[in-house]
Amino acid sequence: MDPQTRPLFEATTRPYISAGHYAWHYARGKLRHDPVFFSLLRRGLLPDRGSLLDLGCGQGILLSLLKAAKEQYQAGVWPRNWPAPPLNLGSRGIERSKRRVQAARRALGGSVQVDLGDLRDLDLQPCSVIVMLDVLFYLAKEEQERLLDKAAGALAAGGLLLVRESDAGAGFAFRVTRWSERFAGALRGEFRQKLHYRSPAEWIAELEGRGFSVESLPMSEGTPFSNVLFVARKAGPEVARVRPRSGFKR
Repeated sequence: MDPQTRPLFEATTRPYISAGHYAWHYARGKLRHDPVFFSLLRRGLLPDRGSLLDLGCGQGILLSLLKAAKEQYQAGVWPRNWPAPPLNLGSRGIERSKRRVQAARRALGGSVQVDLGDLRDLDLQPCSVIVMLDVLFYLAKEEQERLLDKAAGALAAGGLLLVRESDAGAGFAFRVTRWSERFAGALRGEFRQKLHYRSPAEWIAELEGRGFSVESLPMSEGTPFSNVLFVARKAGPEVARVRPRSGFKR
């Protein structure tokens, strides 16, 4: 790991010690090997202010990262050449696994709200940013479309929707991704769970059809998978970005 990111890595994962041995090791493995988390900060994709809703947040790793990033930056410990992290962005997570919600709450304490709920049944409150990392392929296609409808309705004009999904047209890399998900499901006892993937072109069409402009970014660096991050902005004024763009606070 880059020595510059080590303090942020440790600050993000250390709180999971209180959530138990498994939660701590899972957080460290996920943050170390999944490129999406640090990429959101390194690319400066998130606005400085407003409210972020992490749908399917798991045990809250992104939420913990955002909290740690703010604290590290304000303490003057920040990777050189990275833009400043969001300093005034509120965050909340929703997750349907009771065990993961409990782990998130133990790690984050009362600093971040994490709610138990099924995304298929919930109404989404207005917000500035919605994040869905590896969420939609667990839903049937009709459920995917309903959730995208709700996300589009909840976001303000200029709001940001971040969706990470697997590229169903990526050949062998996609097969590795699908096998990995099936294996993970089997470990959870979900032997009959159906997964519903799409190609990037299909995801872009779904998002553009709901009034988003879309940029797609490869998001599998350092892994054998076929993941793509879709950065979708809702038509309207851009979300305000008033935070400083220099990398290191002095």
